[in-house]
Amino acid sequence: MDDMAFPQDTAHEPAQADGAYRVLARKYRPQTFEDLVGQEPMVQTLENAFDTGRIAQAWMLTGVRGVGKTTTARILARGLNYELPGEADKPTVKLTGEGTHCRAIMEGRHVDVIEMDAASHTGIGDIREIIDASRYRPATARYKVYIIDEVHMLSNAAFNGLLKTLEEPPEHVKFIFATTEIRKVPITVLSRCQRFDLRRIDQAKLVGLLRRISDTESIRISDEALMLIARAGEGSARDSLSLLDQAMAHGAGEIGADDVRQMLGLADRARVIDLFDHLMAGRTAEALEELAAQYQVGADPAVVLTDLADFAHLVTRLKVAPKAADEASVTEAERLRGREFSEKLSIRLLSRAWQILLKGVQEVQAAPKPLAAADMVLVRLAYAADLPDPGEALAMLRQGGAVPAGGGAPSGGNGPQGGGPSASIEPRPKLTAIAGGAPRVEPARAMAPIAAPVASAPPAMALRSLQDCAALASEKRDIPMKVAIERQMRLVKIEQGRIEIQPTPDAPADIAGDFGRKLTEWTGTRWIVSVSQSPGRPTIHEEREANQAQLLSDARSHPTVAALLEKFPGAKVIDVQVKVSEDDPALADPLLAEALGDDDSDDI
Repeated sequence: MDDMAFPQDTAHEPAQADGAYRVLARKYRPQTFEDLVGQEPMVQTLENAFDTGRIAQAWMLTGVRGVGKTTTARILARGLNYELPGEADKPTVKLTGEGTHCRAIMEGRHVDVIEMDAASHTGIGDIREIIDASRYRPATARYKVYIIDEVHMLSNAAFNGLLKTLEEPPEHVKFIFATTEIRKVPITVLSRCQRFDLRRIDQAKLVGLLRRISDTESIRISDEALMLIARAGEGSARDSLSLLDQAMAHGAGEIGADDVRQMLGLADRARVIDLFDHLMAGRTAEALEELAAQYQVGADPAVVLTDLADFAHLVTRLKVAPKAADEASVTEAERLRGREFSEKLSIRLLSRAWQILLKGVQEVQAAPKPLAAADMVLVRLAYAADLPDPGEALAMLRQGGAVPAGGGAPSGGNGPQGGGPSASIEPRPKLTAIAGGAPRVEPARAMAPIAAPVASAPPAMALRSLQDCAALASEKRDIPMKVAIERQMRLVKIEQGRIEIQPTPDAPADIAGDFGRKLTEWTGTRWIVSVSQSPGRPTIHEEREANQAQLLSDARSHPTVAALLEKFPGAKVIDVQVKVSEDDPALADPLLAEALGDDDSDDI
């Protein structure tokens, strides 16, 4: 089946009669509610419901792969039909012994417990069979139970056909649904079910489960190797046991951490920390050499970057929540060196490293040459680790100091938050590695002031009207913004750095913000565009239309034109074009120039 959970004890099923090997994921499949790992809240809810007789007609089990959805469905069907002569004759979660129907239900062959894979039975015809069969009472069991796996794969017609029966099923029918894509299940179905979100299994519990099973199987495996397998399993017991199966074949009797790393393509955690040390200290060449060395022994570049991101996350957690070091999943090397880094690195620097690594993993996975892509990510991270924070850079400039361009070391503190005129910046310490690999701080030399005067910034671009703004948009080839300026903005007030407009009724809601961002980007200075309730002057387009209408009216009233219109009945003036020389003083007036044909798009 698709999902399964695993017992906390190691009492496994007997060997198959034909002697065929049975994978651990099937061999240690749970048989009772007590065997489920990490799903205690669901078990407690079902126990209370069964004890009080408040048994629902349908359940929806959801969660990631391998957390126990299908196995839980079978155990729930077993509890509903549990019958032990002389001891139990009603639904219960206390499955103390093998009942009359238990083995057949757990093996998926009971006549009254029907399992259906919705991925291969998606149509209304399959649901119609269930509806027709649900009218008849169970053959031998207490309830007729329908287990539909991956229920989100059903078609819309199938879901709609199931609704009536699901809401008011016969008293002898129960439905159990399992899915990994709960958002694809219609709300009309969800509202008719009791929903249980099966949790990812905690890493410490996974390690304990793997240890008990490996001891039962007489497998010699180190604790560090089990930790690596549990991490790679990502909360899925089935994935973890599948990896343990693979490690058993790879290690041939005795399994160490190096064997698991080689099998999974992982880098040594200590070497990952060394690589992190090189990057935070700005030692780019050493970082690239370390990555190449790990790649030569089989480490996947994307996995190395993922491990770096995980360690950056751990250091951040240790900085804000020191108790994170006490978690069982944290190794001794991570605990000791992570604390050292958390004392020296700022939150801003760690956040920047996290963002670069997170984006870098996607780049490496999509790149045709993963190692080259990973090299570029490390170079970017090493230089970014040396850059000052915006507040630091601003304070340095205000004090007349030089802003470093790269090649140094990360900041050792959180840095100033405000960067006001009175802010001061300590020389940035340099993070280096001592013989044992732990980071230490060396004082940096004081920053020398700039000898040469700083060049003054270029003067801000003068914008005195919306016509100037429209001309700038045309120069930047932003035609949509040019049209918006001309047709959707009525000017109320304009001054350097600030414009007040009244948008037209058809203007977008965010036109002011978009206009301000574009002006800031184009001019290099900050512009604030606000919406005013005061009536503004007509839009550029409206003024242009009014000027053109005035020209047409003046032309019609001209004696010569009037005589022509009278001479030719039915003739009319359609457009007026005025030709002027480029040095005509009339063009000094932007509105008049606009009316005289400055915009070629209006000429006919």
